Parts: sequence; C-alpha cells; structure tokens
Amino acid sequence: MSHLLLILHLFIGATLSGVGIVIVLVAGLSGAWPLIAAGLGGFALGFPVAWLVARAISGE
Repeated sequence: MSHLLLILHLFIGATLSGVGIVIVLVAGLSGAWPLIAAGLGGFALGFPVAWLVARAISGE
C-alpha cells in the first residue's frame, strides 16, 4: 500500500495545496508567508487523506 499511498499523495497533496493557495489569494492575503503556509498545509493534509483513499482502494 505504500506505493499507492505515495502516488495518491502526489495528486491529492498538489490539489489541496492549490486549493489552499486559491483560498488565500481570494481572501486578499498576498504575502509570501500566507501562501507558503497554505501550500505546506495542503501538503501536510494530503498524507492522511491519501492514506484514507489508499485504504479504501486496497480494501484494508
């Protein structure tokens, strides 16, 4: 399941990072730190989401 988890994280983490950055920009925060925090937050949130999806796909 570890390979599936990493492949899913590539897509899920990138998507969540992009969503976080768009939310920060729409909120009017255009500084470097809010953008970096949104990107890292999406990256970090991608791990548990990818784990849940990989577990559901593999049937464990």
